[in-house]
Amino acid sequence: MEFDREERRALERILRWRRDVRHFRTDPVPEAVMERLPEAMGWAPSVGNARPWRVLRVRDAALRAGVRAEFERCNAEAAAAYDSAARSEYVKLKLAGLDAAPEHLAVFTVSDPAAGRGLGRRTMPETLHQSTAMAILTLWLAARAENLGLGMVSIVDPAVIERLFDVPEDWHFSAYLCLGWPEFNDDTPLLHRVGWQENQPTEWDER
Repeated sequence: MEFDREERRALERILRWRRDVRHFRTDPVPEAVMERLPEAMGWAPSVGNARPWRVLRVRDAALRAGVRAEFERCNAEAAAAYDSAARSEYVKLKLAGLDAAPEHLAVFTVSDPAAGRGLGRRTMPETLHQSTAMAILTLWLAARAENLGLGMVSIVDPAVIERLFDVPEDWHFSAYLCLGWPEFNDDTPLLHRVGWQENQPTEWDER
């Protein structure tokens, strides 16, 4: 398969417009779209073809409330760790779309899946988590191509989330994702736009 310039430009637009969305409309995502996303996620690379990611579509109100409570607890702790000037900036940030996003996804990584038969991870077991991270990015781009927004909620304690969802012992929390239609479109990252941290180029060095 060879791609032309228009396809490269389309990919560039998707990459540029991949934003960590936290402002969502509450409109539901059609089931036809939700059925396409797992397939797209399955196209992600994974070490030894282990495909270690496990995704829970969180629809239970009590579980969602538990995640929200854990986020609020951890967010308060994070705010307290800053000095007063930075704290006042921090508390103004919208760091999660938990209230409005119609879809919530809890993503876990299996620590030693039978799939892949250990290939490629004996010296670097972290490649399992890296595989899940690549699968999440693949999902993110696929969602953006559907004109959806996705946001990651990282301000939670993984152990608390694992207990909340009562997952098997060999499932380790990787990410909690909010998915839905963006309330507005902007290709500038939120933290850049509000002055918390501007985008900085990362140069490739040579050795």
